Amino acid sequence: MNYVIIDDLIQSALVEDLYYGDITTESLIEEDSTCTVDLIAKEKGILAGRDVFNAVFKKLGEVEINWTKKDGDHLENGQVIAKINGNTRNILTGERIALNLLQRMSGIATITNSMVRLTEGTSTRIVCTRKTTPTFRILEKYAVKAGGGVNHRFSLSDSFMIKDNHIKACAGIKEAVKKAKESYPYLRAIEVEVESLEEVKEALDTEANVIMLDNMTTEDMTEAVNLINGEKITEASGNMTIDRIKEVASTGVDFISCGALTHSVKALDVSMKNLRIIE
Repeated sequence: MNYVIIDDLIQSALVEDLYYGDITTESLIEEDSTCTVDLIAKEKGILAGRDVFNAVFKKLGEVEINWTKKDGDHLENGQVIAKINGNTRNILTGERIALNLLQRMSGIATITNSMVRLTEGTSTRIVCTRKTTPTFRILEKYAVKAGGGVNHRFSLSDSFMIKDNHIKACAGIKEAVKKAKESYPYLRAIEVEVESLEEVKEALDTEANVIMLDNMTTEDMTEAVNLINGEKITEASGNMTIDRIKEVASTGVDFISCGALTHSVKALDVSMKNLRIIE
């Protein structure tokens, strides 16, 4: 991860939460008070975001975190996954921001891992999309990897993604791919979205590297993979819910992209409990 970007994100989050200070903690807790508290998983899942959680308290200072788990590890309900020691004010002030980040990232890792396990026995890989929270993409894509998934392009400049509206604006798949290839003949991969078997045939007759099978039935995807026959990388996309992953993977596609990994994820329930003041 890019820790310069992460530092900026955390600083912005702290400014948002502490614009006028933490009036509760500052009123109730002495400046030199120290404590210890447990970080507990309250449901099963996959851990992601350990370094980001640490970075919140590094920013606030005087807090030490001792982890028993690492990113990508399976968590059990009720498991103590870290011990936090240090300045009580800083621990209480940073609690919500640190938990928000860890919970969301762990939720993403957890759903990703659930989908990855459904592809076992196939060569299909689960990939994320750009349907991420603005400015938090680096964290959410990292969480996908922690769950065993693969990152798609990070930004619009990473590779060509020629979608239906691009194709309509260029009067066809062949013309769109031709223009892309002329603009960057060597440096960028070209992916083209298709919605029918006829469009698959048209895309095959281009210099595209990847053919995305968008919103197709499982039967049409199977036929499309057979038509492509390894000449291009294949990606299935569109309404890829967890209930469909296993059957879509059985078609032989190389990748399944799923926006739900990041755009509508349920945060994993993790809490800081059992605070004890150190005399």
